[in-house]
Amino acid sequence: MKDLELLAPARNADIGIAAIDCGADAVYIAGPGFGARQAAGNSVEDIERLCSHAHRFGARVFVTVNTIIFDNELDQVRKLVRDVVKAGADALIVQDLAMLSLAGDCGIPLHASTQCAIRTPEKARFLAEKGYSRLILERELSLAQIKAIGDAAPECEIEFFVHGALCVCYSGQCYLSENIAGRSANRGACIQACRSRYDLVDENGKVLVKDKALLSLKDYRLLDRLGDLAEAGVCSFKIEGRLKNESYVRNVVREYSIALDALVAANPTLYRRASFGRVAKSFTPALDKTFNRGYTELYIDGTKPSGKGVWASMDAAKGMGEAIGKVFSVKTDLRRSNVVIEVETPAGCQLHNGDGFSFVAGNGDAIGFRGDVCENIRSGLARIISRKIDYIYKGAFLYRNLDAEFEKEIARNPGTREIGVELDVIVGYHELCVTALSEDGRRINRKYLTASDEEATNIERLEGLFISQLGKTAGIYRFNISSILFTAHPLVSSAFLNGIRRDLAEVLDKMHCIARPLLKREVSNDSTAEIPQDVLSDGIITYKANVANRIAREIYLQSSPESVTQAYEIDHQNGAELMRTRYCIRKELGMCLLEDNPKARRLYLLNNGRRLALSFDCRNCEMVVKEG
Repeated sequence: MKDLELLAPARNADIGIAAIDCGADAVYIAGPGFGARQAAGNSVEDIERLCSHAHRFGARVFVTVNTIIFDNELDQVRKLVRDVVKAGADALIVQDLAMLSLAGDCGIPLHASTQCAIRTPEKARFLAEKGYSRLILERELSLAQIKAIGDAAPECEIEFFVHGALCVCYSGQCYLSENIAGRSANRGACIQACRSRYDLVDENGKVLVKDKALLSLKDYRLLDRLGDLAEAGVCSFKIEGRLKNESYVRNVVREYSIALDALVAANPTLYRRASFGRVAKSFTPALDKTFNRGYTELYIDGTKPSGKGVWASMDAAKGMGEAIGKVFSVKTDLRRSNVVIEVETPAGCQLHNGDGFSFVAGNGDAIGFRGDVCENIRSGLARIISRKIDYIYKGAFLYRNLDAEFEKEIARNPGTREIGVELDVIVGYHELCVTALSEDGRRINRKYLTASDEEATNIERLEGLFISQLGKTAGIYRFNISSILFTAHPLVSSAFLNGIRRDLAEVLDKMHCIARPLLKREVSNDSTAEIPQDVLSDGIITYKANVANRIAREIYLQSSPESVTQAYEIDHQNGAELMRTRYCIRKELGMCLLEDNPKARRLYLLNNGRRLALSFDCRNCEMVVKEG
C-alpha cells in the first residue's frame, strides 16, 4: 500500500493550519532563516504551533533550510536545526551538502530540495548514497524521466511539484538575479528577472520581439495527471506558493485533495492518503478563480510543442485571472466621476460588486482595477462601474482576478477536518460500555455509570436518542456507531450522552494520532558517491555545485575531484551560464532551428541597457542564457 501525500505551502503558521484543515497531508514552511524565500520566515514558536495542529491528524511539517550556507553561518544553522527539531518538525528540506553534517546527528529525515537540481538518475543516485530520505525533483521532467530517477534511487521517496509558479531555469542553477542585482536565488533573494520584459534582437540589432516577458512561464497544473505521477513513482504531490495568501492555499489544496481522494477511492488496494481525517463544511474549489498566469503541463509527456503561448506568459507575467470577455463600450460619467464599461461575457458568467479585474493596456502593462458596481444586464452582457480605470479601451480583453463572492464563500465555509471514530456500545441497566476505534488506530474502552434506576417507557425513542447523540462530532472527531446492543433501557438524558462523546474526544486527544511512518535514512557525510556530471567538468567541481562552505567542500573532495570551485555567489566566474532551461524562446516563437532551420542568427535579450546572450543546445533541446 503506497501512501500519497499532498504537500502544501505555508507562508506562516496560520496558512499552514488552513492547508491542513483543507486536506493537506503535510506542509512546508520556513524557520527564522535560511529558507529559499526570504520573505517567508517564521519563528520557532509558530512552527511548534503548526506542528501541534498538524500532528493531531497525522499530518507532517517540513521545515525549509534550503539556501546555500556560508562559513560564518554554520553554527547559526546548526542551532536552527536543533530548535526546529525540538519544535516538532518532521523533516528538513535542504540544499547545501553541509546539512549532512549540521543535521545528521539530529535523527530527522533530510529531503533534498528541488534546489539540488535533481533531473538525472546519476544525480539521484549520488544523493541517495548520501542518505537523503526524499528527492524533490526538477519540474521540467517527463513521466519517463521521473520513473527512471525513481528506479535509480528506489530507497528514496520521490516528491514532485504539481501546481503553481514555474522557474524558467533549472532549479538551484539560476544565477541571473545574483548577476544583475547581487541577490541570489540560492540565498532566497531572487528578484525574479525571468518575469521582466525584454526585447529580443538579433546580432544585427534587429528587434524581433519588443517589450515582452520572454522568460516568463505559465503556472504548472497537473490536476488531471496525479494517477500518471503515482504510477511513475511519485508519493508526494507538491503545491508551490510559500508567498501566497490563505485564500489561494485553501482553494488549491482543496481541489487537489479532492482529486487525490478520488484516485485513492478508485485504487483502494494500491493507495491511501498519508494522513487522516475527512474535510467537511467546505466551499467548492475552483482553480481558475485564484492567482494564475494561465496553466501548462510543461514537459510531463516528454514533448515540447511549438507555437506562441504554449509554455510562456509573454504578454503579462502577472496573474490575469479567469477570462471574462471583450470590452465593447467605454463611457465616462463626469457627473459621478465614474468610468462605465460594458463587456461581452460567456454564458453563465456572473459578476459581483467588488470583483477585481485586469487587462493588458496598449503599452503592454497589466492593469488592475476594482469594479465598484457590477451588473449582469443579460446573458452575455455585463456593465462594470468603477471610480478609476487607467488605460481602458474598447476592444481590451478583460479578466477577473478576484471573484468577491467566491472569496466570501471561502470565508463562510473554509472547511473543517474530522477524524472518523467507530463506536461499539453495550447499554446495560446501570452502565454503558463503549469501545472507540479511531481511523488511525487508537482504541479506548470506557465504562460510564448511568446513575439511573428508571426504565425508559418509550424504548424506540431512547434507542434513537443514543444513536443521534453519540453519532455526532466532538472537537475534531466524527463519531459513528458501528454497533449498539441494549441489554436494558435505562432512562438517560441527551446531556449525559453528549458528555460521553466529549469525554471520548478528550481521551483520544491525550493519546495522540498514530501517524503513518515517514521514511528516515541514515545520512552520511563521508560517502564517496560518484559525482554527477552536471556539476563536474574535466575533473573539477564547478560553480553549479553551489559550494559555499568548508563542510560541503570537504564532502565533495572525498569523491576525489581535482578541485572544487566556489559558488557563483562568492566568485562571479566570467562566461558562466546564468541559466540553462528546457524552455526555448525560439521554439516558443515558432523559430526552432531543428524544425524550420532558419538562418542561425545569434539572439539577445535587452532590458534597460543590459544584454543577455542566448545560445541553443539543440542536441539536448535546451536554451542557455549568459552575459551578452
